[in-house]
Amino acid sequence: MSLTMGIGPLAAANRNRLNADLSAAPAHLLYSHEAGKRVRGVVNGETVLDTERAVLLHETGLMPQWYVPRDDVRTDLLTPTDTSTHCPFKGDAAYWTLTVGDRTEVDAVWSYPDPLPAVPELAGLMAVYFDRLDAWLEEDEQVLGHPRDPFHRVDTRRSSRRVTVRVGGAVVAETDRAVALFETGLPVRWYLPREVFDVAGLSDSDTRTVCPYKGIATYQHLTVGGRRYEDLLWSYVPGLPEAQQVSGFVSVDDSSDDVQVEVSRA
Repeated sequence: MSLTMGIGPLAAANRNRLNADLSAAPAHLLYSHEAGKRVRGVVNGETVLDTERAVLLHETGLMPQWYVPRDDVRTDLLTPTDTSTHCPFKGDAAYWTLTVGDRTEVDAVWSYPDPLPAVPELAGLMAVYFDRLDAWLEEDEQVLGHPRDPFHRVDTRRSSRRVTVRVGGAVVAETDRAVALFETGLPVRWYLPREVFDVAGLSDSDTRTVCPYKGIATYQHLTVGGRRYEDLLWSYVPGLPEAQQVSGFVSVDDSSDDVQVEVSRA
């Protein structure tokens, strides 16, 4: 997120400024570095890759991607396929199907056997689609959603500012005990104590989303004036370490014109 998306310096539509002229830089940028962590991938109970030499590739508009030395991948579980794709920035990719027991993941693994001169470090490395494996671990902790970007951060701060939530013109919550969550490349999100909402208007949703930096979010609908606003509220219970201070607190989707989150001095 932080380098290649949002307000990051390598984002395609970056509106911020550096004290240098980047007009000659290509519109699509690549940046890679050693991950510096032990990375493992597991499928069907079997470890299919285990490395301390992973390379993390950042690419304009994309989430970061691990590339792993071929020697650290269980190539005995791989079968080459006829699939080939071309990337104008990295070269021609070859693919493999991953088979573990009765589980088959077609074209789950790829590599650039002869990468373009811009990315020579990809030679001899393989990559795996994150969602094709059952679990990924950095050291001994599971990673959710996609590889974590070391340049991405989440900060939470308790605030005495007055936060008011209006839905359909009605005030549905108000507090001076909110927590502000600042996340790289994203607007500030305000998390409110759950008890400031009228529980009579709340109903649970089956929706779940995953954030590599905050954890698994659960959602609730909110009914106001006879209208139900779907998946309006979400919370992280429990949250990952960076989001512990908002664990159990509730944030509001204010992307609709009917919903406003107003912040003022108490």
